Formats: sequence, C-alpha cells, structure tokens
Amino acid sequence: MTVPRNALKKWEKVRAFALGLPDAVEEFPWGESVAKVNKKVFVFLGVQDGSYPLGVTVKLKDETAHAHALACPGAEPAGYGLGKAGWVSIPLERQGAPAAEVLCDWVEESYRVIAPKRLIVVLDGH
Repeated sequence: MTVPRNALKKWEKVRAFALGLPDAVEEFPWGESVAKVNKKVFVFLGVQDGSYPLGVTVKLKDETAHAHALACPGAEPAGYGLGKAGWVSIPLERQGAPAAEVLCDWVEESYRVIAPKRLIVVLDGH
C-alpha cells in the first residue's frame, strides 16, 4: 500500500514541527514513531511505511480544538482508553483531512498539555 504524497508531506511537516519543540525527542515504542517531552508522549505519529493508514494522535484539552479535530473526516477518540483523556486520532489520507498548519497547532496544544511548565516558558520565549 503506497502512502498518498499529500498525506506524507503533511506527516513530515507535523513530525518536523513536533521534534522542533523544546526538549522533544523521537522514540519508537511498539514500532511506531512518537514524539516525547520529559519522557511522556505528546504526539503519536504512527508508521509511514504504508502498512497502516497515515495519521497523528494528539491530546487536546481545549474544547473547541477537540471538537474541531473530531469533526475531521475519519477522526475518532484514540483507542486503548486514551480517548477518555482527550486524545484524538486524525487520519491524514482522507479527503478533507486538516492542513499541516492546523495539525501543527494541535501538536503544539498537545505539547503544552504534556510538557513541564519550564519548557512552556521556553516555548513562549520568556
């Protein structure tokens, strides 16, 4: 299964953005790419080899952002009980999938929910 080029470009932008946040690191638990801060996942990036549909999973506490994310084509609360804590899985290969800029905003919100306050200060440039 080949990954649609448009979806892959979005995924690459989101991954680069996530890894550019203060103290963010990429790890591969369960064979999937995740971005972590302070040893905690703030975005699940999945796999890009075409074995599974491309998507991202973020934690959104802001009700408006959470509702917007869930309104995206194919989006759903994350599995394994994570959806109850505000995690949303957003597929990137569907028609009408969010733009990379919107996805990056959600990644930043997820980061802000997970990261320690000292890193939020760095992010905000204070």
